[in-house]
Amino acid sequence: MGKAFEVEVRGRVQRTGFRRYVLELAQELGLSGSVENRPDGSVHVFLQGEEEPIKRLIDRLKEAPIAKVEKVKVSESKPKPELKHFKIIYGPLEEELQEGFGAMQNTFMAYWGEFRNFRGEFREFRQEFREFAKRTDENFKLMFEKYGEISEKVSLTLEALKAESAETRRMLADAIASLKEDSAETRKMLTEAITSLKQDSAETRKELKRAVDNLARLVEKLIEKP
Repeated sequence: MGKAFEVEVRGRVQRTGFRRYVLELAQELGLSGSVENRPDGSVHVFLQGEEEPIKRLIDRLKEAPIAKVEKVKVSESKPKPELKHFKIIYGPLEEELQEGFGAMQNTFMAYWGEFRNFRGEFREFRQEFREFAKRTDENFKLMFEKYGEISEKVSLTLEALKAESAETRRMLADAIASLKEDSAETRKMLTEAITSLKQDSAETRKELKRAVDNLARLVEKLIEKP
């Protein structure tokens, strides 16, 4: 059976749905007993069961979200074996109707408060969204501006490369034409070099090598010259 306690709760506890709140707590904690409204505006709760769950219920009574509990008075009592479950003791029909309307109004006001909080949060979120949209729009504009600058620079670079390429091809063609005009002189030089090689002259081989190196550098310079 465990222990039994009587709890007197004062404050704005009637016509708020407080009794239903106590009933649900008691059922959750496995306690038996009863809860009823008193003519003086208080709520009387009778609890029996294990001491620890009873203490937990009393602590949660003080924090009831649907009522304004100002005072809780607890006194030990005798168990009532006939109470196997927890129940609400209802009063006259008129009082219960008033209680029901009061509980509905209290619930509505609680939801209205939550709705107002939600509306305030929504306004803040909407403002944040507007600021985010503004920043995003500015970032896109900046990106398009930067992209335009980059595109223009790339176009200029390509045009410069095309011009340089045309100039290089022209200079290479001139160099090749020049080499063709000087081919007779070149053949002469090569013939003399070959004659010198036949005479097995080490000095002539060196001169030929220098001549060939000079010719190669000349061609490379002509090709590499921008």
